[in-house]
Amino acid sequence: MTTCLFLSFRSAATPSTVENSKLDALVRTTPKLAKGLLHAAASASDPYVKDGPTPSLVLQLYFTELPDLENALSPRGHLAALASSAEFPTLAHAEIAHQATFVRPFPVPEPAFKTPRGEPHCTYLVSYEGEAEDLNAWHAHYFGSHISHMAEFPGIRELEIYTRVDWVSLLPWTRQNFMQRNKVVFDSTDALQSALHSPVRHAMRDDFKRFPKFTGPNNHFAMTTHVVRPQ
Repeated sequence: MTTCLFLSFRSAATPSTVENSKLDALVRTTPKLAKGLLHAAASASDPYVKDGPTPSLVLQLYFTELPDLENALSPRGHLAALASSAEFPTLAHAEIAHQATFVRPFPVPEPAFKTPRGEPHCTYLVSYEGEAEDLNAWHAHYFGSHISHMAEFPGIRELEIYTRVDWVSLLPWTRQNFMQRNKVVFDSTDALQSALHSPVRHAMRDDFKRFPKFTGPNNHFAMTTHVVRPQ
């Protein structure tokens, strides 16, 4: 079982170079971390949606086991330092929200990145934040139909879906309970832009109209992504 923590920050202030270095080190040394991603706000146009302001930062932290993720969110856990104004003066005062999820990866035709090693790539984060009238029917349609369109995006490198789990956190941040999150990943913002204006995006919109009934917002955010390798 692979679980993933989404930790989202919204702030008008920009962290200093020192604070960013501390964040990188904090993520890198997280106990039992399988992989860490730091997503920073980027920009891309989608012909069908124009959502609100992008979060300034999203941490995406992967763990093999859910208890390892929950340990990081305990009052004395590794991620509690992010609530410290002394250690992280900008991030600690941001609007912070988090959610633990189950990770569902799907294959894509050409998963090898063509970006230079160590350079960032581009991620399109999507969230379905309300409730489905029939969640089982919702997921059955999404996994059975919508995924096949997403995997046809030109230049797509990764495709993952995230579904809800029951989880424990004792840190002072907003808990989110989105019914589903997605991400599609590309070499660059230009590659994402091309994909969003390809025939695949139009086919996805047609399929969107056939979704089982659901409520709540559906947000899309372009992000520049840095990979953090655990120590």
